[in-house]
Amino acid sequence: MHYGQNLCINHCIDVEKAKKDIIQYIENNDKIIGISASGMSFSNLDLSNKKFYGCNFQNCNFTNINFESCRVRISMFDFSTFSDCNMINSNIQYASFAGSTMSHILFTNSDLVHNNFCGIKAFQSSFDDSDLYNSRFIKSYLANTSFRNCNIKKTIFYEMEQLNVSFKLSNTREALFSKDTNAEELI
Repeated sequence: MHYGQNLCINHCIDVEKAKKDIIQYIENNDKIIGISASGMSFSNLDLSNKKFYGCNFQNCNFTNINFESCRVRISMFDFSTFSDCNMINSNIQYASFAGSTMSHILFTNSDLVHNNFCGIKAFQSSFDDSDLYNSRFIKSYLANTSFRNCNIKKTIFYEMEQLNVSFKLSNTREALFSKDTNAEELI
């Protein structure tokens, strides 16, 4: 079976073998296209400089993963859990992280354009020095998380709950924090 060409873990006869094969495929290839690894757990992997296109990682667990300088396009990470992951210098566009939980995640110095972060729970994470143009954080919960020196033009933060969140040096006047109030009143 050729992994990477529309592989779906839910349609494999030997699921455990398929999980091992998927991890091996991701580790051994720089470009990963169209795999569906929904529900898998990934830990202690170096996936730096990998390119993911049209992949499904919904309901996955990512622990201690190095995603540094990754490129992601049109991929889904909805309802996944990220813990102690490095996504520094990544370029992620048209991806969905809706409903995910993120703890100790570094997105620092990344291009995170047109992404869906609606309903995420982020704890002690950093989006510093990143471009978040036209992304969405609707109904997200952010605690001890920073967006320092970010481009947040057209980024939507409606109904966000925040605890100790910093937007220092970010263009908050260009972001949408509420349908009814100015950004300056919320920050």
